[in-house]
Amino acid sequence: MHAATWLNLSTTTSICVHLSSTLLFFKFHFHPTTPPPSTVYYTTMANISILSLSLSFLLVFHGCLALRPFQQQQQQNQCQIQRINALQPNERVQAEAGWTDFFDSSNQQFLCAGVEVIRHHIQPQGLLLPSYVNTPLMVYILQGRGYQGTMLPGCPETFQSSQQLQEGSGSFQDRHQKIRHFQQGDVVVFPAGAAHWMYNDGQEEVIAVALLDSTNSANQLDQFHRRFFLAGNPQQGQQQQQGGGGKSWGRSQKGQSQEEGSGNIFRGFDLEMLAEVFNVDQETAEKLQSPDDTRGHIVKVERGLQVIRPPMKSEQQEQRGRGGAANGFEETICSAKMTHNIDDPSRADFYNPQAGWCNNLNSFKLPILQMLQLSAERGVLRRNAIVSPHWLMNAHSIIYVTKGDMGMQIVNHEGQTVFDDQIQEGQLVVVPQNFAVVQKAGEQGCQWIAFRTNDNAMINTLAGHTSALRAMPVNVIASAYQMTPEQAWSLKFNRKETVMFSPTSRSTGRSIAA
Repeated sequence: MHAATWLNLSTTTSICVHLSSTLLFFKFHFHPTTPPPSTVYYTTMANISILSLSLSFLLVFHGCLALRPFQQQQQQNQCQIQRINALQPNERVQAEAGWTDFFDSSNQQFLCAGVEVIRHHIQPQGLLLPSYVNTPLMVYILQGRGYQGTMLPGCPETFQSSQQLQEGSGSFQDRHQKIRHFQQGDVVVFPAGAAHWMYNDGQEEVIAVALLDSTNSANQLDQFHRRFFLAGNPQQGQQQQQGGGGKSWGRSQKGQSQEEGSGNIFRGFDLEMLAEVFNVDQETAEKLQSPDDTRGHIVKVERGLQVIRPPMKSEQQEQRGRGGAANGFEETICSAKMTHNIDDPSRADFYNPQAGWCNNLNSFKLPILQMLQLSAERGVLRRNAIVSPHWLMNAHSIIYVTKGDMGMQIVNHEGQTVFDDQIQEGQLVVVPQNFAVVQKAGEQGCQWIAFRTNDNAMINTLAGHTSALRAMPVNVIASAYQMTPEQAWSLKFNRKETVMFSPTSRSTGRSIAA
């Protein structure tokens, strides 16, 4: 945002606040009362003046109330997209035990959807350092397994050890907040501002694709995400960028690097203050600031991470036991389920043996998504199978291909094709709200994860059993498209499948954007 625009918004906001106080003053101190006859003239004139002043205030208040719609309109104007492209990461931050890939957050597609996407690669025994971001975070575990902790304010330390934990030369008892396992196919969510960490306790690399909802109402900073680290010196990680030099992890509002040498949030506090706050010596307090730590944001835990955690099977059984409908009282933020696996075809929402399957994750399955205003879709298409042409009624969709490839066509409100190309593994495409899209798997089939900017995203199909055309009378279709009733009938009823279509003889060997 330009400085002049920010100044005008800040000044107007300040005026709004002062006007509210002024109106209250007039309400309580100049409320008209019945005057004596000798003062009728003066009272009338005073009331007229107050009325005029009040009308002026109301005009200004009308402008104040318009601030929010104006800001929303600024974001919506970003969706005047004439061309959509398949995107892949253009930056990488390297660390001791892994790295993070960044997609270009300044791309118009991301600005339209109001989101950002990153991809973590965490090596075995790698720990993604504790941090929090100013946006809700939805993570899909593409590969690997491990466990993570989310530190929620005011929640009790329900994980306690009754035995002594051995660490170094001493032993101690520990207690902490809940730790949750994750595995391939899990969607893990983190509320905005909730500190969290992730650890890879498996034998293969953890790959996690994360969506950050930058324009969510929970973010009151700016249109880009900011990560606040609680530990380490993440800026020391080496960043590689296509076509340019290295930059630090931190990025400013315009996507540019922050001042070199910045670190975790404790670094900005006075050392003596930290020692007093934690009631420790200065040597221990200095460890918080991590001035000489060069490991980056993902560090290796040499002897493995020792924490109190239940076996994975018992946690899965507990989650299945809570799988019934919520009654409004059984779940608080402290006990809220924050992980859900969407990789199981036996629990698919749509299944076609000849075409593939699709699993949706919304706030009905994972209630905390209602607070985050996000949802997800996991899709698998067989060779040359098709997803019915459709549009999302109330959300943007960010489609990331996890395996194989598929052709895709996207059409805007003017009937113009804004995308007609193949999407390869590791690439993504943003489909704006209400833009029509059709997907067709390649010769090797295709799998994807789609993040959506509504906790209950609604799809409307153009062909198939539950489509918009199927809901119309035959004569409406015939009149609208200038065809015979027989043609309209075949258009309406020939495709009997619902969302995923098996390939026909005419489509075999053909692909979108061939």
